[in-house]
Amino acid sequence: MEKPKITQEIIELYDEYTHAPLQRRDFFARLGKLAGGSAVAIALMPLLQNNYAQAAIVDPNDQDIETQTLKFELNGKEISYYQAKPKGEGKFGAVLVIHENRGLNPHIKDIVRRLAKEGFLAYAPDALSLDGGTPEDEDKAREMIKALNPKDVIDIYTTSVANIKKQSSCNGKVGAVGFCWGGGYANKLAATPNVLDASVAYYGMQLSAEQSANINIPIMLHYAGLDKRINAGIVEFVKALSENDKNFTMHTYAGVNHAFNNDTNAARYNKEAALLSWSRTVEFLKQNL
Repeated sequence: MEKPKITQEIIELYDEYTHAPLQRRDFFARLGKLAGGSAVAIALMPLLQNNYAQAAIVDPNDQDIETQTLKFELNGKEISYYQAKPKGEGKFGAVLVIHENRGLNPHIKDIVRRLAKEGFLAYAPDALSLDGGTPEDEDKAREMIKALNPKDVIDIYTTSVANIKKQSSCNGKVGAVGFCWGGGYANKLAATPNVLDASVAYYGMQLSAEQSANINIPIMLHYAGLDKRINAGIVEFVKALSENDKNFTMHTYAGVNHAFNNDTNAARYNKEAALLSWSRTVEFLKQNL
């Protein structure tokens, strides 16, 4: 069998499957028609899914950083989070990393380590701690994410920010970087009073005009040019931000797909857009934290 070809239509179908209520059976039926048969559809899946064997851009044992898994209590439950910071004494701006709808996986942990290499105290809570933690099965993780109560999620992140500020290595300022599902929550936290000092959302769901009016911190927005689902809300969001004179910077990367920053996903990763957006993100956070 020839190497299966991933088309834009297939990428958009997979995006619908991972973000919309599309049943697995229906997804594979439609994928088979697009790919030219069920055997080809099955062969395509490893190319569409994340490969976490490629996740360690920064080695967990990198000599310049310290990593650990910690916990804090919220309403009688333990919330687990992964943390990394520059090695040695000092006070650093903190960055809350908000994971995608796949939970706290190796890729998100690597993002935490990358931020530590840039001089931040970075950490990523596992929002699925409320239900036992992130499973290895991505489909199961997505189902668990869908079942979360948004108020509980906000409580996790606001509590985590309050706790990280108490660490002796925090300089008192906290920003956020969120991806996909997490990008939406980065936007929500930006509109939550007295939580963050800056926020970056990668292809995150936008806020309503009413919510946008509550933003009082600098925000940066990254969008993928081919991301029809998320991009449908850009015009109204930008209008609301502009009319309310908010401090925002927006970048749209032409010709790339949703999740272009995720280097563990061969089908959607775009190195040029990922590196450019990352350099902009790091600079923005350093300016504000």
